[in-house]
Amino acid sequence: MSQDPPASSLDALFRPKSIALIGASSDPNRIGGRPIDFTKRGGFSRPIYPINPNQQVIQGLVAYPTIEAVPGPVDLGVIALPAHVAMDSIESCIAKGTRAIILFSAGFAEVDEAGKVAQESIRKRCEEAGVRLLGPNCLGVMNIADGLFCTFSTVLDNVWPKLGRVSVVSQSGAFGAYAYGLAAERGIGFSKWIATGNEADVDVAQCIDWLASDAETDIIMAYIEGCRSGDSLRRSLAKASNNGKPVIVLKAGATDAGAIAVASHTGSLTGKDSVWDTVIREAGAYRAQTVDEFVDIAYSCANGVYPRGNRLGVVTISGGMGVLMADAGSRLGLELPSLPADAQEQIKSIIPFASAVNPVDVTAQLLNVFHEFGHFLDIMLGSGGFHSLVVFMQQLGKTPKHYALLREPLLEARQRYPDTLFVLCGGYSDQARSELEANGFILFEDPARAVNAVSVLARFQSALSKEGRLPVFSEASARASAITLPRGVLDEATSKRVLANYGIPFAPERIARTRSEAMAAATQIGYPVVLKVLSADIPHKSDVGGVELDLPNQEAVGLAWDRVMEKLSVTLPMAKIEGVLVASMIRGGVETVLGLSRDPVFGPVVMFGLGGVFVEIFRDVTFRTAPVDHAEALVMIQEIKGFPLLVGARGRARVNLDTLADAVVALSQFGAANRTNVQSVDINPFIALPDGGVAVDALIVTDCEES
Repeated sequence: MSQDPPASSLDALFRPKSIALIGASSDPNRIGGRPIDFTKRGGFSRPIYPINPNQQVIQGLVAYPTIEAVPGPVDLGVIALPAHVAMDSIESCIAKGTRAIILFSAGFAEVDEAGKVAQESIRKRCEEAGVRLLGPNCLGVMNIADGLFCTFSTVLDNVWPKLGRVSVVSQSGAFGAYAYGLAAERGIGFSKWIATGNEADVDVAQCIDWLASDAETDIIMAYIEGCRSGDSLRRSLAKASNNGKPVIVLKAGATDAGAIAVASHTGSLTGKDSVWDTVIREAGAYRAQTVDEFVDIAYSCANGVYPRGNRLGVVTISGGMGVLMADAGSRLGLELPSLPADAQEQIKSIIPFASAVNPVDVTAQLLNVFHEFGHFLDIMLGSGGFHSLVVFMQQLGKTPKHYALLREPLLEARQRYPDTLFVLCGGYSDQARSELEANGFILFEDPARAVNAVSVLARFQSALSKEGRLPVFSEASARASAITLPRGVLDEATSKRVLANYGIPFAPERIARTRSEAMAAATQIGYPVVLKVLSADIPHKSDVGGVELDLPNQEAVGLAWDRVMEKLSVTLPMAKIEGVLVASMIRGGVETVLGLSRDPVFGPVVMFGLGGVFVEIFRDVTFRTAPVDHAEALVMIQEIKGFPLLVGARGRARVNLDTLADAVVALSQFGAANRTNVQSVDINPFIALPDGGVAVDALIVTDCEES
């Protein structure tokens, strides 16, 4: 597995000591003129060298005919010329000794095959010379602290950035500019902004990796459409999390299920998008679902207060709004614990008609006792043990006389409880909003967005406060060894034999090639038994009548053989039938599913959930990249909605969770060891029992002859 160049190799790209712009223009509205205009306006204190053979002075700066003619060293070359002359400019930059290049030019891999070939030639040349390349077809870079604006984006005409601690990296320049504009309008301050374009060399993962070590970046916003190296992206996301920096990811392409193994339940349940969800979550990052949420979470993180837990308190002037927020909090996994009885009595002594449980509805009567507002906040925060507090005051914050009454109690509460996340929901004037945000409040008009922000910040606190874990494959990470497997769909008996060697327990069974062998096998195993057709051509046997259950004696087994063979001779006459499997009939327990699927970007992904014939309908499953350890397998088991069934819901016996977890670990080890040749694995069902558990069906799909 190849490693990326060191993050420090990008220093010249994001913190250059000097810049040369090839194709510089005196017109600040042209692509070759805008970066000079912006960078001069930004106050960049280091040399800027315009390169243009036809002009001696450009925008007040001495211009040079070629980059080689520049008298001093050049750290960063920026090329604003058409694609057909880009290679010549690349060669000039290399000859000058530049350490990094930004290539604005379009007309490469995004256009046609010839452009793809040209782009690869440029990439190879830069790699040979040890020069880092951003682009082509990119919108460039901003470093607000240094006043560096190597971009031609028109968004700067409308919204000039405020210095802050949020950095943006986007594979789409247009989207990155749009998101920057929305975030800037929300008052977010920026450190860096990067658009990676075609990613011939520098990609979004490497940028995240660099920002993870950047002392001027606390929060990273990342727009991603695809990924060249899954391991690189996972490492960079985990590095940011380990360094205490939340990463908010907006991943496009959620509906692309990717290449699916038709024979595999696991393949159809996994798909690309669920794997992206898994990878982002595992690394401690958060995946936003909309542009609004992308900006909301960055805005909320920029406040710098992360709740130490998920206990939410709500104070509202509207009972209905309190219910809406309570519902949203419950859906998002937040706790809304009731206030202690004495605290409720204190609130009711002030407003008898208040609902004092949580949410605390102070009703419109608050207008008559506004002087008690600070007291309400003290009761809530001093007694409730809340980690976050959402306060809904309708539109009162827009009225000067009412805001004057709210202002002092809010600011005092913020000072007294600095570790509590304060969220204000409702309408506030621009002046009030600015003052409150400056004092550590975050503000939303939509209650659902307010509560969602609380939930995400609580998740970030949990992820950032513990040592990160990123399961990147290595030989040492998989205790099991790779084996040679035949190509294609393995029949059930072969699949079980392979998986049993990796530690998956299976119910006792025999292979029978004839009717009489089936009857004899059943007697050897002991009744009742199950009879299942054995054929690599029939992966889902129950769908075609290839399974007979709960057979009590030899006669029943013989008749079952007859029924199965007769059905298949009519419905699947071309299928190659090897015989049948006769296995013990397992009674009771809970049917679960274990699965493995190889993602083309991130490698093997292990799945656990409720199983049986309806697994694809209920889709109650969860995923991890493989391998996982026992502790993580137990977390997976607890994540599914059906977990209460495993621990004794409605009088059921509690199953052995450790046996389940061991099976998940074993399957993940098998997947990690055989990541190059195993496409998918289904173990459905794995019957979880109070005294252990056994798998009763298995299917392996491969696509290579050897590992």
